[in-house]
Amino acid sequence: MLNKIRSYLDYQYLHLQGHPKYQQLMDLPTPQRWTVLAGLVLLSQLVVFSLLYLIFGKVVVIGLLASILAGLATGLGALPALFFKDISERLFSSLLGAAAGVMLAATAFALLIPGIEFGNAIWPDQGLWVVSAGMIIGALFLHFADQRLPHLHLDSVNNDTLNSLQKISLFIIAITIHNFPEGMSVGVSFGTGDIGNGLTLATAIGLQNIPEGLAVALPLIGLGYDKWKAVGIATLTGLVEPIGGLLGVTMVTMFSSMLPLAMGFAAGAMLFVISEEIIPETHAKGRSRPATFALMGGFILLMLLEKLLG
Repeated sequence: MLNKIRSYLDYQYLHLQGHPKYQQLMDLPTPQRWTVLAGLVLLSQLVVFSLLYLIFGKVVVIGLLASILAGLATGLGALPALFFKDISERLFSSLLGAAAGVMLAATAFALLIPGIEFGNAIWPDQGLWVVSAGMIIGALFLHFADQRLPHLHLDSVNNDTLNSLQKISLFIIAITIHNFPEGMSVGVSFGTGDIGNGLTLATAIGLQNIPEGLAVALPLIGLGYDKWKAVGIATLTGLVEPIGGLLGVTMVTMFSSMLPLAMGFAAGAMLFVISEEIIPETHAKGRSRPATFALMGGFILLMLLEKLLG
């Protein structure tokens, strides 16, 4: 499957290179070329956000923007790779531990508790069961995605056997798989209409994406990739989040009765990632104690943020 994806992308890139407009763009001086590209991106975003505002309202626009910023945090996390080829395992585990703590708190305070409250408002005294059902569906979704799609787990990041482009590509696919439900959780949270709650969750996801970006960029640089190209690839893995964010916020905005189930789904998917990927890596090779305290610090940080924005 990985070879099919790579062949498809290579074919599309070759097709793009043969287009006259692409050749005209590449013939421009570098500053002018980047100015044109930036202008096209900004124009496209203006059109997209304007249409969303006209069709769905400001909540959808804010939710999409927040999920984009959360996804871009992956690129922010990759920036240290421009200056360092490697970081200590202790520091990396601490960063992952803090990310796990932030995600755990966000799951509880921004998804589960509000989801149960909304569920009780729609179905009196049944909110807990609706959210629980959503959690199971979310966990099963990632379980089957893990089984069906070829990838490597996070505990392979600092493994000496992670030395080939194919293995790193599989790891990048894993990050991309997990970023989709994270983006969806941001969108679902904004779909409640509570901007503060949505901002809390978006911030939590952004903080969690920082060590993931570093985890993607460093192995690519180790293979000899250009540093900026490695940062760019890491950033792209986070940009699947706006897709999930847009799906989540539009779905619950249009079908408000799905909100408790959707919040449970997002919570279940996030808990699956925390338990399956992040915590096992932080406890590998005897690095559990710093990561444990970092997890508690991350949890406390999100609680403070929840109080600040709530």
